[in-house]
Amino acid sequence: MTVSVNIHEAKTHLSRLLEQVAAGERVVISKAGTPIADLVPHRAATVTFGGLKGEISYSDQAFDIDPDIQQMFYGPDHSKPHEPGGDAAP
Repeated sequence: MTVSVNIHEAKTHLSRLLEQVAAGERVVISKAGTPIADLVPHRAATVTFGGLKGEISYSDQAFDIDPDIQQMFYGPDHSKPHEPGGDAAP
């Protein structure tokens, strides 16, 4: 069964509407008579790590320091950031 409510009713009765959704009902929230959102039961997605292993490749160069970004952060006179404990100019 589908229940239709306006935004004000949804805000006022959200707890009750969520209980209805948990019981298997579908709730449609409308604005000025036009449906804008559906409240439906949550379905957990299965996450698989490593699903694309062997199908995607990249170069280690992707992790190298980009001189353009270095210049944006440190200015044109610095090719790389100062090392901690090094002789950094004030």
